[in-house]
Amino acid sequence: MNALPLAVENVPSLWRHALPLRRAEDHKYTRGAALVWSGGEFATGAARMTAQAALQIGAGLVTLAGGPAALRIHATHVTAIMLRVITNAEDWKVAVAEPRLRAVAVGPAAGVGDATREAALAALAAGPAMVLDADALTSFAGKLDVLAAATRALPRPVILTPHEGEARVLFGEAGTATRPERARAAARSGGAIIILKGHETLIAAPDGRIAINTNAPPTLATAGSGDVLAGLILGLLAQGMPGFEAACCGVWLHGEAGGRAGAHPIAEDFIAAIRDLPAFEAL
Repeated sequence: MNALPLAVENVPSLWRHALPLRRAEDHKYTRGAALVWSGGEFATGAARMTAQAALQIGAGLVTLAGGPAALRIHATHVTAIMLRVITNAEDWKVAVAEPRLRAVAVGPAAGVGDATREAALAALAAGPAMVLDADALTSFAGKLDVLAAATRALPRPVILTPHEGEARVLFGEAGTATRPERARAAARSGGAIIILKGHETLIAAPDGRIAINTNAPPTLATAGSGDVLAGLILGLLAQGMPGFEAACCGVWLHGEAGGRAGAHPIAEDFIAAIRDLPAFEAL
């Protein structure tokens, strides 16, 4: 049996070849449409930051979808981001089945439970690339087999973004396994690309590839930072970047934005810092 490759450092040479460079003939749909499932009326901020980060990194069209009360809150904060009212499960199924939709994010402040899990499964069944974060991961606690069956059935990338606590809830205790071993095992059992967030974030694919990220400053350890990361990855997927490369690139860009956001940033500062990142052509 061939030994699994060692973790490689997450640097631009790992994913530069897959960057979605702009073309003169591009329009918003060739740049990619993305959709974010919103939290409820009093939990809108996380999904909004995910949507803003996706738009800022270059997705051509980003939509927040949720109930009317939540969208009224969003409407007071966003201008370039579209809003789509979802009143029932059928509305959501129609939204995620839009032919021009390339990527969907479910999880940021979505609430833990059946509704979030069913929203994630409906999006997975529809076929766009997926980012599952935060509450979406916890909503599959004890139901990893259900999630894995849905991810393995999808030809497009599925990226899960757990921190250590969410990984334990979803994948179980790992005993004496090292972090790279746990990340690889999670990718295999979940049938998805895993971003195991932490001081040195790991990106693992089901085929055994694994990268370790080292450019993240400690200032990223603030509420909402993970929502921005989810949005960066969502935006790259919407632009057609392959899953492992999009995950690695998003994590690296997140670190770079953190380093440019000042000495005492909050999550919104990371979004503002995205505009100061180098153009893809310069990476």
